Amino acid sequence: MLEKSLLEKVLQEALKTGGDFAEIFEETNYNTSYSMLNGVVESANSGIRYGIGLRIYHDVESFYAYTNDTSEENLMKTASNLAGAIHGERIIDVKPLEEVEYENAHPIKVYPKSVNAETKIALMKEANDAAMAYDSVIKKVMVTYLDKEQHVAISNSQGRYIKDCRVHTRMAVNAIAEDGELVETGSCAPGGHEGMEFYETHQPKEIGTEAARIAKTMLYADDCPSGVMPVIIDNGFGGVIFHEACGHSLEAAAVAKNQSVFCGKLGQKIASDCVTAIDDGTIPNAWGSANIDDEGNFTKRNVLIENGILKSYLIDTLNGRRMHMASTSSSRRESYKYETVSRMTNTFIAPGEDSFEDMIKDIKFGLYAKNMGGGSVESSTGDYNFSVREGYLIKDGKIDKPVKGATLIGNGADTLLKIDKVGKNLERAQGMCGASSGSIPTDVGQPAIRVSSMIVGGKDGGNAHE
Repeated sequence: MLEKSLLEKVLQEALKTGGDFAEIFEETNYNTSYSMLNGVVESANSGIRYGIGLRIYHDVESFYAYTNDTSEENLMKTASNLAGAIHGERIIDVKPLEEVEYENAHPIKVYPKSVNAETKIALMKEANDAAMAYDSVIKKVMVTYLDKEQHVAISNSQGRYIKDCRVHTRMAVNAIAEDGELVETGSCAPGGHEGMEFYETHQPKEIGTEAARIAKTMLYADDCPSGVMPVIIDNGFGGVIFHEACGHSLEAAAVAKNQSVFCGKLGQKIASDCVTAIDDGTIPNAWGSANIDDEGNFTKRNVLIENGILKSYLIDTLNGRRMHMASTSSSRRESYKYETVSRMTNTFIAPGEDSFEDMIKDIKFGLYAKNMGGGSVESSTGDYNFSVREGYLIKDGKIDKPVKGATLIGNGADTLLKIDKVGKNLERAQGMCGASSGSIPTDVGQPAIRVSSMIVGGKDGGNAHE
């Protein structure tokens, strides 16, 4: 990492034309990935990414530049050029940098860089073999392995200097089941802010088996009928609907621009009384956790919705200025190439008091969405459309047959008010979230929830009550 004396010099140069705040984000990122098809390694990639991002604030304006040439000459030139976007005279000086020391909340036992390629590929082979052995209908298995080690140092004109190391490990398995013209895919992709010890609690065999189970189950499933019906969305990745349709609308990047359906609703009821939603970047070794956000602030547990009442937005410093509100330590970015902005970390609906039996017993006809897939959302309105990766019909209070091709269609704000039961079985699942500051690891989660009425789209366009 760069010497403090040089960082102070660059920050000073950045403020020469009237900026009121300057910040340097320095990053070194080591990454490794492998892909395997039917037990054969098809690609192997590893690399190092290094560079810095420089940002200047002028009231509620932000100016950003990045470079991987960290020679003093180039850094001073970059700072000078960026400062040229502001036309004024110096109003503040840089305070001496003092490093902030803290205890690492996400300890790593075995750093992936210390483990050879053969060991990592052997783990992939275990997952591949388990999926292939599950059933003869499994014809193709794709396994992806990933590990990353990101070192960051953040310094700013207020004298703050702080470092963090983030280590991420993940394995994804996609199993394809075929029988004649029938083809279906199942997937499982857990990850964590962990080293190779991740595989002590997430056995590759179990990952492969789960992907194959979903593929085979859906292979012989009937097409899902369409209609308006009650829907139970299971725990884990079911939380993707809250993340996409509601979470993004609670980020200051949308709220500050008046592009969110939740603008001006702090303290108001926006969800059912049984709904409490949280974004928590402090969960030890969780996929979306870190010691600090990408502005150098210690991460927090932010209660967004409490018993149906909107309590907080997710706020970064710049949008906090625009909203006249303090940062919630929610500023994140993919790398030094992106200017940081408000983002989610580990976002989930908190456990409730309802049992699964209570949720299902009075449903005459509905859908049980056991595993969710991808979807699309219009962030300014919260309108969404999500696929159901694994679904089952509910008939007369019992789980009936599996169905495929189901989609859940609705509006985030409307869905929050229609959640009438929340289970006790909270689980989180891992994903990558893309936005203006790049692609970042985020956890989504919830216990099983029941939505009293949803539009369910089906492949056949049939009637739900046939």
